[in-house]
Formats: sequence, structure tokens, C-alpha cells
Amino acid sequence: MYSNDGFRELERHECLRRLAKVPVGRIVHTRQALPAVLPVNFSLDHDGAVLLRTSAVSELVRAIDGSVVAFEADEVDAVAHSGWSVVVTGSATVVTDPAEHERLTRTGPSSWVPSPQEVFVRVEPELVTGRELVGGRSLYGVDLTGAT
Repeated sequence: MYSNDGFRELERHECLRRLAKVPVGRIVHTRQALPAVLPVNFSLDHDGAVLLRTSAVSELVRAIDGSVVAFEADEVDAVAHSGWSVVVTGSATVVTDPAEHERLTRTGPSSWVPSPQEVFVRVEPELVTGRELVGGRSLYGVDLTGAT
């Protein structure tokens, strides 16, 4: 992240703990050589990998399988001027092992748009970063809320 921007950096374990508490994030990938961002529901696997469940024939699967992607989730309180953001960067792969697919069918995320043929996409947590702003006050002691 940016160590001098006034936000508090979060450790990896804190990032994963916070990710586990929110149901929706954004997958960031390349589409026709341009950045693309898509909101998705997700869950975390036991090793911190981000798990998505989607249609086997979706454009998303074709776009990200075998690619390096970023996944971002956050929680923001606009009134209190506080919140956090976590980014997981890593390789995305469709789960092809039948036993693993069966396990994820029981323990992984549910699809919000079920389809006849669903697959799980796993984003390996190769790089996990996060930052937090508490109560509208930066690390520099500057009040960001405009209060005096």
C-alpha cells in the first residue's frame, strides 16, 4: 500500500479477519486490455484464498482463469469518516478436482445467481494488503471530518 498516506496499514491476519466479515467484494481483472471491476459475493477458504462461485460458461471465468487478479473488499462509514479496505492479489484458477469441488459445494460461497453448471474460482492470497482510517483522523493527527 502507500505507507505515507496517513492510513494505518493492516497486517495480513487482520486483513483476512476483516474479509471474512463482509459478503461482497470486487474482482479486478483485465478485459480487452483494459481494467475491469465486477462486484461479486465470495467467501474465504481455510488458507485465506478468496472463493467465487459462478456459471461455468460465464465471461468472468474465461477472463480470469489462469490470470493474476486483484480482489478488493471494504467497509466504510461515510458519517464517521472511517473504514477499511483489503486487497488480495494472486492467481485465479477454476477448481477442477472433483473432491475439492464437492467440499466447496458444502462449505464454499452460495451463488446469488444460480446456474445449471457452476464452478468455483480460487484466488490464491499471494499478496494481502489493507489499510484503515479510524474516526476521520489520519496518522498525522489531521482531522479529516472538517470539525474544529
